[in-house]
Amino acid sequence: MPLAEFAPRAAHLKDKLSALREQMRRMDDIKERLKAEPDEQLSLTDPDARSMMSQAKGTGLVGYNVQTVVDARHHLIVDHEVTNVGSDRAQLSKMALAAREAMGKKKLQAYADRGYFSGAEIKACDEAGIKAFVPKPMTSNAKAEGRFSKADFIYIKRDDEYQCPAGERAIHRFNCVEGGLMMRTYWSSACPGCAIRAQCTTSAYRRIRRWEHEAVLERMQRRLDRKPDAMTLRRRTVEHVFGTLKHWMGTTHFLTRRLEHVGTEMSLQVLAYNLKRVMQVLGTAKTIRAVRLAGA
Repeated sequence: MPLAEFAPRAAHLKDKLSALREQMRRMDDIKERLKAEPDEQLSLTDPDARSMMSQAKGTGLVGYNVQTVVDARHHLIVDHEVTNVGSDRAQLSKMALAAREAMGKKKLQAYADRGYFSGAEIKACDEAGIKAFVPKPMTSNAKAEGRFSKADFIYIKRDDEYQCPAGERAIHRFNCVEGGLMMRTYWSSACPGCAIRAQCTTSAYRRIRRWEHEAVLERMQRRLDRKPDAMTLRRRTVEHVFGTLKHWMGTTHFLTRRLEHVGTEMSLQVLAYNLKRVMQVLGTAKTIRAVRLAGA
């Protein structure tokens, strides 16, 4: 084959290599920009947007996190906030306190899904007189693999010990800090010779960790046990609102960019929702009268 016939192909490959080198340079620039970001995230379409983890799908979606607090009686949105924090774990006490202030209540019951479970946040609610109802996530594989879970160990407060399913006592051994929380660790000396150790642990000893303020979580768990329909109440309250708003918005993206503008857009949606909801509860005439009185 004459060399002249290879010329077009060689030129095409040269162009592709040039394009790849340019793309690699862009990727290197983005890599350097990522190093400068505190959370190592960078959105090229909206600088304030961040990856939001979807618990249902197990995937990330770049966008914003909308927090809402809805009253269980009338389904009114009493407070809301748009954040670019991808997790709900640090939002419980802040939103509950804002809702209590907006409603003018001294005491409040706050229902949230397991994505809001945080010992520090539940403790903050407890100290503020807010009773939280948040189920604990299942983070251990023990129960799924047929072994005893921590719930099978009974804490004996007067002795600061745990009684294991075999009837032995796990005593306090040492303290350590995990994730900023002071944790106490317990185990029993009888573990190595226990007849049911295989049902308890794959290690020589079954170690039990207890947060220094675990009593707060235990009180909340007792509340949940006494109210088995707590999460049903949560779903039929807040999911109703989210479903309505998503229907109005067409289950699509926000129309604006940047956190400030998205927050304004969401506030308009909330205002429209609450106005329509109030008209359903009071009627149009009473709503108009109430608006006039408020503006007087």
